[in-house]
Amino acid sequence: MTAGARPGELQFLDPAVISRIGTMELKARTIVEGFLSGLHHSPYRGFSVEFAEYRQYIPGDDLATIDWKVYARSDRYYVKKYEEETNLECYVLLDVSASMGYQSLGVTKVQYGSYLAAALAYLMNRQRDAVGLVTFDDRVIEMRPASARPGHLRSLLVVLNEVKLGERTNVSKPLHHLAEALVKRGLIVLISDLLDDPQTVIDGLKHFRFKGTDVIVFHVLDHDELTFPFERPARFHDLESDEEVLAVPSVVREHYLSEIRQMIELYTRELKSANIDYCLLDTSQPLEFGLLSYLSSRGRTY
Repeated sequence: MTAGARPGELQFLDPAVISRIGTMELKARTIVEGFLSGLHHSPYRGFSVEFAEYRQYIPGDDLATIDWKVYARSDRYYVKKYEEETNLECYVLLDVSASMGYQSLGVTKVQYGSYLAAALAYLMNRQRDAVGLVTFDDRVIEMRPASARPGHLRSLLVVLNEVKLGERTNVSKPLHHLAEALVKRGLIVLISDLLDDPQTVIDGLKHFRFKGTDVIVFHVLDHDELTFPFERPARFHDLESDEEVLAVPSVVREHYLSEIRQMIELYTRELKSANIDYCLLDTSQPLEFGLLSYLSSRGRTY
């Protein structure tokens, strides 16, 4: 939870509550406004209202550009952003492969991911950044080029509101495709359960870094996938291959959790070494965790 946020604000970050709100545009606005309102009452409040027009002070900046009124409210140094600092080109990549359809707590991984994607696009648009959207499974399904034109955000939110699950996962293929297609350096935000060969995913992400593009990865997993709380023998169904495995949870739990830990540790280690920001998200967590991670990452890219 955001420190100091009021109960009424926190519900706007609960994915189960968000799922019951109308259009994706209303979802995005509710999430972001609730989030920024929470930041205003927290130690992070310097990011809230001022975030759209200010960035944190970097040693070497002209001291005359510091806004001392913002400093008085936030106890942090911020400088006014110039127009040329607001034209970053951002692409949000959302995995819609069949495995993203898993759920145990009210929202699927793809729903959680789409809410996060919508909120990030809304926040980027508020920043006056050009925002684009890509949905994919083993291929690019939908691609909307980055733009800051009026009305463009709404078109992205319509796509997110109508997202349908695809087929098998092949994260690296769309990553390489987009990395080759992008001409302008900017920011890539990947939202996926990363249930693919980790090394091919990592190689695909490094392709962006090789071209000078900043990358943020949101690794979205269901709470049950992270904790394996099952007790009774059951058939476990692969959403992508339709294969079923009969297993006794008490027998396979330790091995399963070990494999999950190793996957997360591999992504954490390899992406960090490539200067790629990595954030593990549990679908039972409020959406603020992803937004805070995004703001923290953007603060380091200035």
